[in-house]
Amino acid sequence: MIRGIFIVFSLLFCTIGFGADISKEFKSQNKEIVKLAVEAISKKLPQKVDNFTTLVKVDSKDLNLIYTFEILTGAKSDEFVAKDGKKRMSKNVKKGICQSSKRFLDSEINISYIYTSAVSKKVLFRFDITKSDCIHW
Repeated sequence: MIRGIFIVFSLLFCTIGFGADISKEFKSQNKEIVKLAVEAISKKLPQKVDNFTTLVKVDSKDLNLIYTFEILTGAKSDEFVAKDGKKRMSKNVKKGICQSSKRFLDSEINISYIYTSAVSKKVLFRFDITKSDCIHW
């Protein structure tokens, strides 16, 4: 009986150790995917999104892809756009990221969108999206 319990625990610890190795390899591969995505997307920048928004930079930090956009705020102040823009854009941006970046998110690669003023270069607002944010889409 004790020998059987010892065998079960030995198998469990081997499995846990093996799982940790797979997790490290998975994370390492995902870091490489993030790096390659940054290189590929950066070659096409700047990229106009609409009449007011341009994607100007893509970067990474660990398993996070970080997109930086510039917004032409026109006559509106940075403060107004920061408050109104984030509130107004939140749902659509989140839904768009969840749909367009599903493969990244499913692979535990998180996505951040940073919006800056094209004039002042100040950060206006930011969206940080993980897989768990996308359960509705």
